[in-house]
Amino acid sequence: MAVQQQPAALNPFRWIILIGLVTAAIMEILDTTIVNVALPQMMGNLDSTRDEIGWVSTGYILSNVVVLPMTAWLSGRFGRKRYLVVSIVTFIISSVLCGTSRTLDELVLWRICQGAGGAALISTAQATLVEIFPRNQQGMVQAIFGLGLIMAPTLGPALGGWITDNYSWPWCFYINLPIGIVSAMIVYTFLPEAKYARKTDSIDWAGIGLLATGLGSLQYVLEEGRRYDWFDDPTITKLFIVAAICLIAFVIWELSPTNRSPVVDLRVLRDRGLSSALVIGLALGFGLYGGIFIYPLFAQNVLGFSPTTTGLVLVPGGLATGFGMIFCGRVLQKGFDPRKLIAFGITLFVISMWMLSQLTTQTGATNTEWALGIRGLALGFLFIPITVAAFSGLQGRDIQQGAALFNLARQLGGSLGIAVLSTYLDNMTAFHRSNLIVNITSSSVEYQQRLHSLTAFFMNNDGLGPPAAGSAALGAINNSIMAQASTMSYNDAFLLIGVTFLFAFPAVFLLKRRMPGTTPGGMGH
Repeated sequence: MAVQQQPAALNPFRWIILIGLVTAAIMEILDTTIVNVALPQMMGNLDSTRDEIGWVSTGYILSNVVVLPMTAWLSGRFGRKRYLVVSIVTFIISSVLCGTSRTLDELVLWRICQGAGGAALISTAQATLVEIFPRNQQGMVQAIFGLGLIMAPTLGPALGGWITDNYSWPWCFYINLPIGIVSAMIVYTFLPEAKYARKTDSIDWAGIGLLATGLGSLQYVLEEGRRYDWFDDPTITKLFIVAAICLIAFVIWELSPTNRSPVVDLRVLRDRGLSSALVIGLALGFGLYGGIFIYPLFAQNVLGFSPTTTGLVLVPGGLATGFGMIFCGRVLQKGFDPRKLIAFGITLFVISMWMLSQLTTQTGATNTEWALGIRGLALGFLFIPITVAAFSGLQGRDIQQGAALFNLARQLGGSLGIAVLSTYLDNMTAFHRSNLIVNITSSSVEYQQRLHSLTAFFMNNDGLGPPAAGSAALGAINNSIMAQASTMSYNDAFLLIGVTFLFAFPAVFLLKRRMPGTTPGGMGH
């Protein structure tokens, strides 16, 4: 059972601190989605290719993943308050430098710094909220904190699209300046040091080296594998081997009795609730970030939505998520079994993926809003219950380490989702196109009628001669086939996300039902 606080020990500024932690978390999460919509504009301004501009996102996630599992150790080593303030300031300064960058190399460098600074802004906030708020306020605190976390990635594409359409991409970074300043001032002024920090005078250099090399290599493989055709490329193959060796060695070293000050305390994974939650967290990251990645591509490339419209379609889902989180926060506070809420959330999520798999090239914004709304409601029934079940068996100082590992699982699940879905979309598009063109033959009556009709259209409306009109007709038919093949591949990708959640479903039964008197942990994003 977690440590219970007495009323006399309550921090009188805890609600102000909550505002500071929520704004910091929103700032960090916002930067994972707001930039994606602006990438095409960055590509043109910085004279870079599509693969090169991808490093704006890759660099951020790469450094974030490497630092994330070390946040509990860094907080104990340097003090929670100092570490949080330095992380926020690092994020602010990096954001300004991202906006003033004039070359791709500069932008990627400051995005890496940004990701390193942002690693502390979620997991450290989780442990802090558990410590400074009493048990009877945790439900409300989780709802407020979680609402901020889920609204940020939902509103990010809409905000990024609006900024891109009306201003320029540097403002996607400058927006962090006022948010970060408010957060840093609140944390510096009101946040006390942690009661349960792991303080150590020694540094686990071997653990840090193995962790950075292993996770860095793995993240690179996930981010860049598709571009280089995965294991057909010798560099990807070597880095995968390096990642496997380093991560296995890291686990052995961190659990070794001779390592008195491990940089990541993996012994917390002995808790069944946390271990089971990590499995669901992987699936959650796969579905959340994978879905956020492929839906804008489908909406803009196939349905022809503008960036602003694409973002606005996601807003109702974000509102549904907020409703679900507030509802779960209230019923969990009354002792409701979180496992039932998680099972219901997974069921809703699978239904929403099935609905998205039925979309066509003629689908409008209204049609997608229903499916995305159900998806959003499902996420609202997952976030709080998963973390309540994950951290209910952890005590004091173990909560921050558990929060770091849970967020790492979610982040790696997201990277895996993007990598798998990107390759899956390419393969399934080629597969469906090959099946569709089987029927496009000179002996096909339907094909000949369509070809003659389009040829006549281009001759009559565009004034083209027969050869040029024939070529234009063939191009139109090819575009139609590609649109159909792309739509079918996106349908398959949404189904794959749903199947992933079904595979994670058995882990729900291994979670612990929160015992009376247990203090739930914070929220993952």
